[in-house]
Parts: sequence; structure tokens; C-alpha cells
Amino acid sequence: MGRRREEKVDEEELARLMSSEGGASKIRVKMPNTKVNEMFAIAENILGGRRVTVLCADGETRMARIPGKMRRRQWVREGDLIIVWPWDFQDAKADVKHRYTKTQSIYLSRKGALPKDVDIFGMNAMTDDFDDEDGLFSNESDIPSPKSEPPVEEVKAETEEEDDDDEDLDALFS
Repeated sequence: MGRRREEKVDEEELARLMSSEGGASKIRVKMPNTKVNEMFAIAENILGGRRVTVLCADGETRMARIPGKMRRRQWVREGDLIIVWPWDFQDAKADVKHRYTKTQSIYLSRKGALPKDVDIFGMNAMTDDFDDEDGLFSNESDIPSPKSEPPVEEVKAETEEEDDDDEDLDALFS
């Protein structure tokens, strides 16, 4: 069997979607109907037999069913943004209603329409996962100049706390 090709972002389409100079043409991207409990989801695993495991916007992992109409026309792959409709009588299962292209997914992410649980397409997901506690990647304006020294009061406060910790340890082990 041949390899499936990776879906690529159409840069021209994304630029057209992001530009506000559209004029008379309006940009339409299907959104989930919250009145009937539809929500965004990310396809995690393709299980076979028209089934896929999805991570929904409410944080739940559900098994979703791909309808035949959609299965024949659009392939759902791992990592795709989709709209699912959870079942009323069995909350652990859902139906897939729509699949977004990669370009549409990035557009929705940049517009801020996606919840944090399913926003893996935009720049926000990169900054949320990365913690720069050491300040290695901070801007030059954030870095203090080498000539400036920390205030004396802060240094004294730190040494007093260390002395208290040493006294507590000595009292514990004596």
C-alpha cells in the first residue's frame, strides 16, 4: 500500500483568510453548533472500522464514529481538527460531523476560536508548553546589565532564610 501524503498548508488561502481587506467577499468557516452540543475535537488514534479516538474540547476522550458519507469523501487522519457530536445516551461515544483542512485549522487557531485543549495548530500552543524558568531565551532588554548588582536588602533576606533552614536541620538531627 502506498504512503499517504501529508496535507500541506495553502499559504495563499491562509493569507486570504487572515487579511481584513476582503471587501465584499466574506470568509466562512463552519463552526460547531453549541445548541445541539457539537464541539471541536482532535483525532488522536485511527482505530479502524470507521472508528477514531478523539480528544474533545471539554477534556474528555471519546470514541467517535465516522459516517459513510464522510469516509468516502474526506479522510480523517491523526491530528486533524474535527467537529464531533457526543451521544446523549452514551457520553463516551460521539459522531464525527465535519473535518477541517490544515489551513482552516490554523486560521481558527490564530483567530482564537479554539479552546485550549484542542489548540495545537497556532503559535499559542508553543508558548504554553515551553517554560523558560532560567531566562535563557529572554529578550536582551529583560537581561540586567553586568554592572548592576542586586539590591542589598534582597541578598540579606535570602541569607537569613538559609540560616533559619540550617538551624531547623540542626535541631532536628541533634
